[in-house]
Amino acid sequence: MKNQSLDTELLFLEGLKVSPGSTIPSFILLLLIYIFIMVANIGLVLLIFRSKSLHQPMYLLFCNMSINDMFGATTIIPRLLSDILTTNSDRFIYYSECVVQAFCAHFSASVVHTVLMAMAFDRYVAICNPLRYGTIMTNKMVVTLTLWMWGSTLVLVLILVGLSVRLSRCRQRILNPFCDNASLFKLSCESILINNIYGLGYTVVLMGSTLGSITFTYLRITMVCLSSKNQTLNHRALQTCASHLAAYVIMISSGSIIIILHRFPQLSDHRKLASILFHVVPPALNPVIYGLQIKAVRQKIFILLTTNTVMEIK
Repeated sequence: MKNQSLDTELLFLEGLKVSPGSTIPSFILLLLIYIFIMVANIGLVLLIFRSKSLHQPMYLLFCNMSINDMFGATTIIPRLLSDILTTNSDRFIYYSECVVQAFCAHFSASVVHTVLMAMAFDRYVAICNPLRYGTIMTNKMVVTLTLWMWGSTLVLVLILVGLSVRLSRCRQRILNPFCDNASLFKLSCESILINNIYGLGYTVVLMGSTLGSITFTYLRITMVCLSSKNQTLNHRALQTCASHLAAYVIMISSGSIIIILHRFPQLSDHRKLASILFHVVPPALNPVIYGLQIKAVRQKIFILLTTNTVMEIK
């Protein structure tokens, strides 16, 4: 009875197919990317919290992005690093671990949407209602937005994964580099109609809300810039919004590639690689985009590096 129980809890994880000659280079590359993600995002968060001049709603909201990027990368990459050094026949994961990883992966991917919506709202108020910005974007509003970003996503993802956990299991193979919601409900032989309906609605609401809010925001900002002859205002709007838009485009592009590749079963290996890149590329690029694009952050980094260089010379 004990062995049978263990067998039903143990799942085979197909993982990413890596040739023996590419094992070490792939491991080193992924490890370096993970180290960069953690160092860059931790550094940016510490910089914002230590610099009083950066204690503004836009930067405080971005801290949520950095924290989520680190959380998402940690959910996926360490396990991938372990699997790369493990032979295909020995890649196993317990069902409970698989559920936790699936929840964390979807939670992290969904928080990106709510963070981008909150940041879009902040830019809308700052550029379209600059005189009321201080009264609207108070500390209380930042806390409210932060609780909404994480809280609403928590509820949505709990339902999403919960619908899959309720199903009985008749399979033990995860056809993916890591566990996600689809991997969980594909383990069952029961009807997954409810899962598909909720999953589709969940995706439409989340992506539709993000696309709608960002489209509305940038249309309004464009109208304000076109009607304004203030070059300083226009330059500031372009500078602050470009980084936000770049983060959104990277996230949408990464997700769209996975959706497109799902239509071509013969490209399953490419889809697996794309799913990994979705959790690797945005977290690596976001701190670079915001750290170098936003003038205030760029100046703080330059001052910090200059100060350290002077101290070393002395």
